Amino acid sequence: MSSRNLSPEFPPSEFNDIDRQYLQRCLDLAKQALGKTAPNPLVGSVIVKHGVVVGEGFHPRAGDPHAEVFALRQAGDQAQGATLYVNLEPCSHFGRTPPCADAIVAAGLHRVVIGMEDPNPQVAGRGIAKLREAGIEVVVGVEAAACQELNEAFAHRILHHQPFGILKYAMTIDGKIATTTGHSAWITGPAARQKVHQLRSACDAVIIGGNTVRQDNPNLTTHGLTDHNPLRVVMSRTLDLPTIANLWQTDIAPTLVFTQIGANPEVNDKLQAQGVEVIALADLSPAAVMQNLYDRGCMQVLWECGGTLAARAIADRAVQKVWAFIAPKIIGGVNAPTPVGDLGFQAMTQALQLEKLRLQSIDTDWLIEGYVKF
Repeated sequence: MSSRNLSPEFPPSEFNDIDRQYLQRCLDLAKQALGKTAPNPLVGSVIVKHGVVVGEGFHPRAGDPHAEVFALRQAGDQAQGATLYVNLEPCSHFGRTPPCADAIVAAGLHRVVIGMEDPNPQVAGRGIAKLREAGIEVVVGVEAAACQELNEAFAHRILHHQPFGILKYAMTIDGKIATTTGHSAWITGPAARQKVHQLRSACDAVIIGGNTVRQDNPNLTTHGLTDHNPLRVVMSRTLDLPTIANLWQTDIAPTLVFTQIGANPEVNDKLQAQGVEVIALADLSPAAVMQNLYDRGCMQVLWECGGTLAARAIADRAVQKVWAFIAPKIIGGVNAPTPVGDLGFQAMTQALQLEKLRLQSIDTDWLIEGYVKF
């Protein structure tokens, strides 16, 4: 292994506030591609020489060069002896693009600061090892928690071979998602709804059930907040769906309907005539739908369904995270629907626990985020 004289200001495995600032810049760059990189991670990179940024870049989509390559191209010869920052370990294998670790070594960088190790078994420390073997000082773990959260869907997909599922719902403070008549517009205010549009922009697909189509006639788009709209997915066992609906306007965003084999051929034909993709499964379930979406390359999926389908998704472990919006309203109603239907639990000790909770005030509403502990 070759060696270099390392600056005493930056011994291996140590970092300072300046490193944190540049890693935060990497995260900001990476977020410019939210919802567009699946099945690849969100990555941003910055190259700094003598305290000046000489190159920046982010990975825009699968098949395009990685963030480090864009930063190296912008830096040119100034990369020699500089420091490269990146929120995810540089790849060390040939995929759709050559290894970034090789490009970093060839550019003559002196130091590389990495947010987190890549969970992909094809990388998993090999990129770091390759850089160190070339005599480059490597620091790992800067802004690690933020880096892990940004790419939690990527890590889940890699490790569990399924998309990362988020269940989102809005309810009144007495736990209702609609009145006894099914009316639900609007439980939360405009600021909370815009937050949902932001969440959709970071997802590859959004899933609802047939009842939501019939009751709400949703668009399931980002409403112009960004130029990315997720794949809109409907699960309907009987295909008892209206033949005219906002979701069938596929010039706005693609729509995919999952149903059972042999269900309602007439509606099936009318939907396909409007450009809607219809897939009939022998056994329609959240697990089967998530497997199909995984095979399509989806990384993060949003469940915006009613309580019955939400319960099935939770039971199938298709939900890893919950976004619960709570409005300071009371509507009552013994039979008014709730966010999650029957899970078959008989005792409070069976209740699923949410962990790593985050509470946020959004105008007059509240948002609780948490991860489901199975």
